[in-house]
Amino acid sequence: MSRHKATTLDGDLQKVFGNPVPELYEAAAGRDASPALARALELRSFLALTEEQVALVRDRVHADMDPARDMGELSADKLRFDAQWLDAALEARDCYRAALGELLRTMPPPGQQARPIRTAQLRAPAALPPSAAPAPQRAGAARARRP
Repeated sequence: MSRHKATTLDGDLQKVFGNPVPELYEAAAGRDASPALARALELRSFLALTEEQVALVRDRVHADMDPARDMGELSADKLRFDAQWLDAALEARDCYRAALGELLRTMPPPGQQARPIRTAQLRAPAALPPSAAPAPQRAGAARARRP
């Protein structure tokens, strides 16, 4: 499962949330888990999966290109397919890194809870003076009537 695989942003997660990743997963399972932590761990799981895909394709290409390997086994079609696969995996990884990085950058500092914003509410007087109130218009009153 991806929660046990390290990612390139685990250090950032630990810095923002103040605990190692395994403890963050335990905290996210609790009743009082913050939505931000749940979202961050969801993105982290997707990142772990895509980073694993990148590593698998990289390792496969390295094995295929090993100097000790028989050159007769090389396949341009297979390498083109691996290049496309790697390109897709790198694009997905970059997207998840960007999304998780943005989430971590926009979070309030650890220990600071988001507070509701208090806004001043303007209160209208109970009744407006007759001269200030607009006269109600009836439907069709603006049209001139013809016989």
